[in-house]
Amino acid sequence: MLGVGIIIPSFAYYTKNTGATLIEYAVLMSIYSGMLLLFTPIWGRLSDKYGRKPAILAGLLGNSLSLIGYGLVQNYMLLLLARCIGGIASAAVLPTVMAYVADVTTEQERSKGMGLMGAAIGFGITVGPAIGGLMGRQDLPFFVAGGLSFLNSLLVLFMLPESLKKRPPIEAHVTTMEKHEWISLREILHWKTLKSPFTAIFLVSFFSSFSFMGFETTFPYFIEDKWGYGQKELGGMFMAMGAAVVLFQGGLLGRLINVFTERRIILFGLLLKAMGMALLPSAIPYFTLVLYLIFVGIGSQIIRPTNTSWISKQVHSGQGTVIGFLDAFSSLGRILGPLFAIWLHQINISYPYVVFAGILLIVLFGLYIPLRRVSPNT
Repeated sequence: MLGVGIIIPSFAYYTKNTGATLIEYAVLMSIYSGMLLLFTPIWGRLSDKYGRKPAILAGLLGNSLSLIGYGLVQNYMLLLLARCIGGIASAAVLPTVMAYVADVTTEQERSKGMGLMGAAIGFGITVGPAIGGLMGRQDLPFFVAGGLSFLNSLLVLFMLPESLKKRPPIEAHVTTMEKHEWISLREILHWKTLKSPFTAIFLVSFFSSFSFMGFETTFPYFIEDKWGYGQKELGGMFMAMGAAVVLFQGGLLGRLINVFTERRIILFGLLLKAMGMALLPSAIPYFTLVLYLIFVGIGSQIIRPTNTSWISKQVHSGQGTVIGFLDAFSSLGRILGPLFAIWLHQINISYPYVVFAGILLIVLFGLYIPLRRVSPNT
């Protein structure tokens, strides 16, 4: 995730300088998530059969190849190929790592293990943009991130034990609740999905990812066109946003959930995110711009763990399947968000944020009652 953070400040500008159009840039953003959605169930089932370590190792090596290749090429079709490889590789790493944590923790320890993973991800996303923003060359972050991924693969090869052999005896007979399920695109689009009692939570996950990826795709061009900011300024902004998110998630989120319940936290996240999006076009740089960015970041990032926490308390069997659907809806949002946002950006650079704010408010009010039906006491 440090590698992911490092390339954030330069990705949009580097892609633009290779001659890619805005639509082609949006496709590069979407295709990565598309590969994640399509290949996560494939890698998941392979890791169930052959082990977590081989999948993680293959994913890290593929990610290294993708990043270094992206920094070397200038042809759009080769950029597209590199992004496809990166998405396929990431599908092998991130979900398998979460499954690894589930393998080596008991049910009582699992939330703590996932929390540590969340902290590691947050730290990488926080520190990475600051490092990437300070690099003068726009291609250099890709080489550094690729090198980190390769180094990581060596650590996995020599230091990481295989988790499937480490399952405690008490968990030898895995229940449906504990088993990790890998959801395919066909299963997401099946009509039975819409009849699930958790459809409202799935839709929150979709629209949260849809709006955040749309924001992330257009934001570098927005601040460049409006204020002339570039790679360095963008890195500082994302570092501030990431730091605020980590502090909020690590110090406050768990306590707030206990006091206000998951449903209210999700509604608050949607409202805070909508407010940040709506205010961005009228920001006065630099302070208020960063402040509104923090609203968007916190509003986005508190929704995912809160959704997962809520589902884990409501489901007593088939928990892995429901969380798999949650991840799949999130991936679908990440595919469609960039394309929609770039289309709006080409009309007016402020439109993506105003429209996304409106969509989030519609989701907030439209799902208010359906979310309450998930857990009537909240």
